[in-house]
Amino acid sequence: MGLFSLLKSLFRSSPLPEPPRPPPRPLSHPLARTLSHPLPRAATPAAKTARPAPPPQPASVPESVEQPGIERRQQVRVNAREGTRAMIIDDSKTILAALRKFLRSAGYETFEALDAESALAALPVQRPELIFLDVMLPGMSGFAALRVIRRDPATRDIPVILMSGNEQAMEQFFSSRIINADDFMKKPFTRQEVFFRIERLLDSQLTPRRMVAPAPEKSPVTASLATM
Repeated sequence: MGLFSLLKSLFRSSPLPEPPRPPPRPLSHPLARTLSHPLPRAATPAAKTARPAPPPQPASVPESVEQPGIERRQQVRVNAREGTRAMIIDDSKTILAALRKFLRSAGYETFEALDAESALAALPVQRPELIFLDVMLPGMSGFAALRVIRRDPATRDIPVILMSGNEQAMEQFFSSRIINADDFMKKPFTRQEVFFRIERLLDSQLTPRRMVAPAPEKSPVTASLATM
């Protein structure tokens, strides 16, 4: 092989590299610059703000019907006039202290007794306008003390609210009218319960009065129970 043929074969197998291309020149025409950048999107119209739906209106309740969702403490309370005299007869010092606190905070004058005998002796002196009387007392029971109160012309018109935690005493009150109590309050009780019972006994002058009911005819059995 001659020198010419050798050189020719070398140039065929390894071609010379191409020179680097210069970077593209920036477009100077205004239209070309505009086309080189994407057009901004057209602003979409703002969606209409939906108005919130009005809250549902509660169903109207007649004024004569008590709303079950409203507790007693949220209702307007009618209280006895300030200075009303109340006697509390109970052998529990806890009950005495609780009732004393409730009543005095509302403007009542209170007198306390731990048994029926001392309470009956103090009635002509204290002359209460309202009596809270416990059923289960040491010595004379609350039922026996109530009969003494009703037989005395000086005390028979005083409204009496019986108190007891005994279920039988409560059943006896609601099933029999010979007890002559004006209301019954089951222990334990709340402040709202105490003033609810008092409010039922108030007259137009905000004075506690007896809840007078027509006396039923006494059968021989009823008469014998009344004298016990």
